[in-house]
Amino acid sequence: MSQVVSYELHGNIGVISVNNPPVNALAQVVREGILNAVQQAQGDASEAIVLRCEGRTFIAGADITEFGKPPKSPGLPEVLSEIENSSKPVIAAIHGTALGGGFEVTLACHYRCAIASARVGLPEVNLGLLPGAGGTQRVPRIAGVKAALDMITSGKPVPAPKAKEMGLIDEIVEGDDLQAAAISYAGELLNAGAPLKRVRDITIDPESIEPGFFESARKNLAKRARGQIAQDRIVSCIEAAVNLPMDEGLQRERELFSELVTSPESAAMRHIFFAERQAAKIKDLPKDTAQRPINKVAIIGGGTMGGGIAMCFANVDIPVVMVEINDDALERGLGIIRKNYSITVKKGKMSEEHMNSRLELISGTTDYADISDVDLVIEAVFENLDLKKEIFAKLDATCKQGAILATNTSYQDVDAIANATQRPEDVLGLHFFSPANVMKLLEVVRGEKTADDVLATSMAIGKKIGKICALSRVCYGFIGNRMLSGYGREAQMLLLDGCTPTQVDSTLEKFGMAMGPLAMGDLAGLDVGYKARQSRTDLPDDPKLFRMGTVLVEMDRLGQKTGAGYYKYDPETRARLADPEVEALIKEEAAKLDIEQREISEEEILQRCFYPLINEGALILEEGIAQRPSDIDVVYVYGYAFPVAKGGPMFYADQVGLKNVYDKICEFRDRYGEDYWKPAPLLKELAEKGSSFAEWAAEQA
Repeated sequence: MSQVVSYELHGNIGVISVNNPPVNALAQVVREGILNAVQQAQGDASEAIVLRCEGRTFIAGADITEFGKPPKSPGLPEVLSEIENSSKPVIAAIHGTALGGGFEVTLACHYRCAIASARVGLPEVNLGLLPGAGGTQRVPRIAGVKAALDMITSGKPVPAPKAKEMGLIDEIVEGDDLQAAAISYAGELLNAGAPLKRVRDITIDPESIEPGFFESARKNLAKRARGQIAQDRIVSCIEAAVNLPMDEGLQRERELFSELVTSPESAAMRHIFFAERQAAKIKDLPKDTAQRPINKVAIIGGGTMGGGIAMCFANVDIPVVMVEINDDALERGLGIIRKNYSITVKKGKMSEEHMNSRLELISGTTDYADISDVDLVIEAVFENLDLKKEIFAKLDATCKQGAILATNTSYQDVDAIANATQRPEDVLGLHFFSPANVMKLLEVVRGEKTADDVLATSMAIGKKIGKICALSRVCYGFIGNRMLSGYGREAQMLLLDGCTPTQVDSTLEKFGMAMGPLAMGDLAGLDVGYKARQSRTDLPDDPKLFRMGTVLVEMDRLGQKTGAGYYKYDPETRARLADPEVEALIKEEAAKLDIEQREISEEEILQRCFYPLINEGALILEEGIAQRPSDIDVVYVYGYAFPVAKGGPMFYADQVGLKNVYDKICEFRDRYGEDYWKPAPLLKELAEKGSSFAEWAAEQA
């Protein structure tokens, strides 16, 4: 057939085998091989055809490296048409995951069998796309409109037993030999005279859909889309499955797929897909670098952050010891963990038995001697450099040789912490984001003396606990928090210049940010930033700088925890409400500073908040703090809720055009001064060359 697809007869059953490692992606050679095999089987002695895959999985999706390139024949719809119109029943034999185009292949088959551990799904929405080879037309015909909408707009795979309940799989087969089980199942179908079941022959009665269903679905999905458009187009496709004949529905699906595949939103989401994988690769680290075994972990500090980190390890069956200063603090910390797991159980996302097995992996102590045997220790106490250095001196004296000593600091100097020990090569930063058991990002901070095997082990253990790792060198705030300073600064400056908190936050939320910077400040506690600023000596002596945050803290308006910050909060629902008192206070402070307030456009709000991110990102690249621009995008999408449909700040800058960004920063410099708006040399260089961050990264590689 082809070098990756084979076909052979087993008695009266033809078996098509796909072998395109690592995940049997639907590359052109796979599509062509399946097409040729199905055609060959029409004229041989076979009575039924089994489609199976070698390796660890069924076809796990399209070959996304083909996206954006001229299509190569045969297209997937042509292959599926050949399968569906086969004169002999075609049975898909599923193991591992059948995802995207792979699942669409099975839907074109007449029957589907799977082992119980298999999963099926249509995850295209995660790349800003929709299933483009019949998924939106066939799933609602089999499983119903609501189930199809939930499945396709969530992108989440469905376990085989659940898929069987939905009708998406016909048979769960037993045993270790899937090919033999599938051949046996095909024989049973032949003996029973089973018909050629074509999904296209199923029709959906439009009267069975409640009035307003699709309109309501669009509104609900729009609330959480954050700039993504694929969900809306998926609704249109499923609506077409109800109201149009199959071929017209398929045509509508292809039209909308073509729109999405060329959209900036999908380009941004595909960028993040590849960036996430790239971020895991450390440029100067040999691939064969040995890793240290991590069989037991200690966490210093049992607060919200420490407890969340402990859960990350317990969730992957790694025992954890939590260290606190006294028994009361320890009991509080363990109680927080127990409460978090209990909430998950109440939501039905975990069994009580599973919760108890995880809790058994987490123990506590007040004695450092009890962690002398751990392989990794993560310090998670509050941000005080002297305290952290004191703790690391203790760890140095207590922990076994070869143990990795990590600090979860958000800002502090990892090298200074490492130098408090006699083994700085074993020290690095592991910066988790709160809540640590939920947030996906882990900034891995490489100290000046961090050993290669410590780095390799930390990246690997981060992946094991489900984190997306991005490497940073040492500087104040590392990648994410260092960049954030200008974003927060300008949000407050905009208030003095004439914006209300609602205007700033709603503009950024409309762009796709999960929460505006002022509302985020209220959530975190305005005193957190206030205290951090007090310890900084590098900030300009300017009464305008962070003025409103300072004024509100000194009025004891600390945000949600005091019921008032930039906004006031409903004591029962915690809903944020615009506060006329704050809006009047802003006007008063602007008058004191002789600032003439004016109307400010949404465009200026976006520029003044995001362009400092981009400019600082350029400095971070110049200094070698981040390996590549796409790593910065990964940090911001997964750690700071930058909308994935915009691709991260550096990708967004390339879309806007670096010349446009540079020119606007120069304009702001002339208006507001160089203290805040000094263009990064790299940004200036690329703007003058008409280049982009992506092109610069390619040159560096």
